[in-house]
Amino acid sequence: MKKNVRLLLFALLAIPAIYQACTKKEYETYTFEANVPIYMSFQEFRSAVKSAETRGIEYPGKIYFKDNLLFINEVNEGIHVINNADPSNPVPLTFYEIPGNVDIAIRGNILFADSFIDLVAIDISDIFDPVEAGRLENAFPNTLPPIEQPRPISGYDPELGVVVGWQTKIVTERFPTNSWGWGGPWMFRASADMALQSSGPPVAGVAGSMARFMLHEHYLYSVANPFMLKTLDISVPEGITAVDSISTWRNMETLFRHDEHLFIGTTTGMLIYSLANPAKPEFVSDFDHVNSCDPVVVANDIAYVTLRSGNNCGGTANQLDVIDIIDIKNPRLLKSYPMFNPHGLGIDHPVLFICDGADGLKIYDATNPLAISSNMIAHFPDIDTYDVIPLGNVLMMIGHDGLFQYDYSDLGDIRLLSHIRVTGEK
Repeated sequence: MKKNVRLLLFALLAIPAIYQACTKKEYETYTFEANVPIYMSFQEFRSAVKSAETRGIEYPGKIYFKDNLLFINEVNEGIHVINNADPSNPVPLTFYEIPGNVDIAIRGNILFADSFIDLVAIDISDIFDPVEAGRLENAFPNTLPPIEQPRPISGYDPELGVVVGWQTKIVTERFPTNSWGWGGPWMFRASADMALQSSGPPVAGVAGSMARFMLHEHYLYSVANPFMLKTLDISVPEGITAVDSISTWRNMETLFRHDEHLFIGTTTGMLIYSLANPAKPEFVSDFDHVNSCDPVVVANDIAYVTLRSGNNCGGTANQLDVIDIIDIKNPRLLKSYPMFNPHGLGIDHPVLFICDGADGLKIYDATNPLAISSNMIAHFPDIDTYDVIPLGNVLMMIGHDGLFQYDYSDLGDIRLLSHIRVTGEK
């Protein structure tokens, strides 16, 4: 009995020593070449929205169309505004400087744009004199701009402002080494990579298929982060409020509204939500696919989904999935078609437009969803394509080579109307 007590006492006395040994941190010093943040203060970026002179398109992003005006995102810098009343002669009007902008949506005369971590409402009643009408601060997580591979990140402090770029420096820092002997600058790099990641009621414009903003009535739906969908009440631009948020287990990428349903493209499938109560979207069904990037468009009870591989997408699938959604609660795959590396797509039923990456623009007759590949109408190769908006027999297409517009009123003679070239390096 005494022996057992002594053993128990020894064990109890040993616990603190063992705990201290296990929890004692060891540090190592590293000198390395790193990406060091360049900051813009919160005060500066929150007072930076303004109109500027027209400029060349350097790094085009998403596109939006409303009232004969075409809005083209200049990635992380702002929006080109183009008079597109005559698609054969688009005229640049002005440029809106909006730091950190990627997505666009317009309701009435109010343009909604993300600006780093904020959502900004801009009154564009006078297209040449945009006025900030409202701002919802901290609507989105603090994301980081792309970094130079394979350097790690050093000195990131979210309290200093938003990161607008990087400078390369040699730094020396101390890092804890964990129990597997792995630590140092790459431990922070792994966590930072997680942050690299649109008289009567006002009328909304038309977005491309890569949109992460989508309007319905007086609500804006936004992919706030890859795993959260936010519903924002924008009826009063001066007082935008978040009214609902939905967390998902999937990595959301794009939004598309059809009637009273919201279709969400994710890296692992398509989600469908009902907008019967627009303030609170309700899950209806999903459709799974292999890991891949996934924009979606819908027409006539058919959903068209492109899957593509790539560094940010994972997987190896490059295809078009055609999905029957007549029974909205049970979407069913009709057929898959191999593609090169498809990005955005558009449908003006029965004409289907696919941006097949570096293999160009492909146009199909989708009347028979089981025979799309054998009904190609036209192929415009040698263009690196990204997204499209088909509207009124005019196709607006954006890509790495700039803005292209086509007249498709005669499907036997689809004609290039205009091309605004990219001026920056690709």
